[in-house]
Amino acid sequence: QVQLVESGGGLVQAGGSLRLSCTPSGRTFSTYAMGWFRQGPGKVREFVATISWNGVSTLYADSVKGRFTISRDNAKNTVYLQMNSLKPEDTAVYYCAADSSTVAVTSTPKYWGQGTQVTVSS
Repeated sequence: QVQLVESGGGLVQAGGSLRLSCTPSGRTFSTYAMGWFRQGPGKVREFVATISWNGVSTLYADSVKGRFTISRDNAKNTVYLQMNSLKPEDTAVYYCAADSSTVAVTSTPKYWGQGTQVTVSS
């Protein structure tokens, strides 16, 4: 069951920026850890970033450290992924996820969005 909706994906040139948004549908996730995963062409789905329920703690994959920033606004029930200095290897379908954990998403989150395509051209 899809309970998260991503938006903000699209086509961008290398070095550019993009901000993804994730909005719950039908319920609140204000007490859940949230995160982002991605799956590139011919690749397995991989972890990108996660944020604790209160936004205090964040973790990032090594491949995006220093370039991506995850944040959340619980008043708006929305989580964001700000992506800067984009590279062609960032091209993937990006998925928003929520977990019952309050600290960070696990490798198998309970809730998923449908995904949004991000394409970075060279």
